[in-house]
Amino acid sequence: MRRFSPEYLDRTRRGMWADDREALSDLELDSRESVLDVGCGTGELTRVLAEETSPETRLLGIDADRDLLRVARDRNPERVSTCVGDATRIPLRDDSVDLLACQALLINLPDPRAAVREFARVSSDLVATVEPNNADVGVSSTVEREKRLEREAREAYLDGVGTNVALGDRVRELFRREGFRDVTVRRYLHEKRVAPPYSERSMEAAVRKASGSGLDEHRAELEAALSPEAYEDLKGRWRSMGREVIDDMQAGEYERVEVVPFEVTVGRVPS
Repeated sequence: MRRFSPEYLDRTRRGMWADDREALSDLELDSRESVLDVGCGTGELTRVLAEETSPETRLLGIDADRDLLRVARDRNPERVSTCVGDATRIPLRDDSVDLLACQALLINLPDPRAAVREFARVSSDLVATVEPNNADVGVSSTVEREKRLEREAREAYLDGVGTNVALGDRVRELFRREGFRDVTVRRYLHEKRVAPPYSERSMEAAVRKASGSGLDEHRAELEAALSPEAYEDLKGRWRSMGREVIDDMQAGEYERVEVVPFEVTVGRVPS
């Protein structure tokens, strides 16, 4: 199981579900009595589930990382409970909830099928996964080489990460192989846009590019696909690109759009 800092999760999930929640409609949230968010992290999806369900709905978030759970407890309403737990050994009885959900969890597991089996055990009705296809991320930028360098880094990351981080559109087949019924898939496009006037967070992201610290977060995965020399070459070009981004921001000319596709797959557990 891969682990992430609260800061990393905040950067990658910021703004998700802020405006459009249509892709969650098949979760039937207004009729849920008990909901479990597996691998809840800092509780971003848990908060959305709390907002969309009845005040009487019982909500529980579990995660293997105690530090992330502390953040989740601080960010969610009192009716949300949390506990430590593994996605493949959930510490609940059979049929404990009528909806089990997760977001960007299966892509970080070495055996996502084992987790899906466990989901079917714990839920009495629906299972919903919100998983990205990181091979299909789209980036446009006024800094011409940013798009090219991001694609180069992403391809190396996909080769070296060790789990299937492009799983999003393949969860349907996992569900069907495990006997789920009435499987539906809806696509949600998580758009991250940078344009003047620039926020403090946008400026911080540009500084991370220019320093190479953002790339260093994935150094282990990148060096699994690249030699150390090739990684340093990529980092040098990445930092140069970051300095160009900062120059353009200072001139008020920089714009960037990143679109990450998520597939919301929902199915009824086998009878």
